[in-house]
Amino acid sequence: MTDQRTALLIIDVQEAMFSYPNDKLHDETGVMERIVSLLNKARRKGVPVVYVQHTSDEEYTKGTTTWQISSQVTPLEGEIIVEKPTWDAFHLTTLDEELQKLGITNLVIAGMQTEFCLDTTCRRSYSLGYSSVLVEDAHSTFDQPYITSKEIIQHHNRMLGGRFVTLKRESEVQF
Repeated sequence: MTDQRTALLIIDVQEAMFSYPNDKLHDETGVMERIVSLLNKARRKGVPVVYVQHTSDEEYTKGTTTWQISSQVTPLEGEIIVEKPTWDAFHLTTLDEELQKLGITNLVIAGMQTEFCLDTTCRRSYSLGYSSVLVEDAHSTFDQPYITSKEIIQHHNRMLGGRFVTLKRESEVQF
């Protein structure tokens, strides 16, 4: 039986993430396959899917091609889309209100970018009392001049896991 208190939260999986000619997300293809798998599992079980859509900056200007949610995870009618202006999906948004309306207390979190919106949202979900699973192999980011994307992801999995979230691999997530 599906836990009616759980939702899948997909953070910033937008066309902009795939539009940089000289930058690729770490394990971009694999991460997207795992996010699509999570989405399909949630839909099959009737678990609510909530998309968080960054709305600011040049690449994320509302209505532009790069602002659009990735065509790989196109929302279906009835799935919730929450626009956010900051790295925190709860700050200055309707996310908490939408989750409360649905009676959601548990989140399964995947998306982009590990060290920004994903990290901040995981920490904030903890502070708001949500029980969250971070899908450790279904989030990604870009290399930085001082650290690789793989190292960023490993670091955040270690720092968030067991403190703010429970870590699970995509293959372990069942709705």
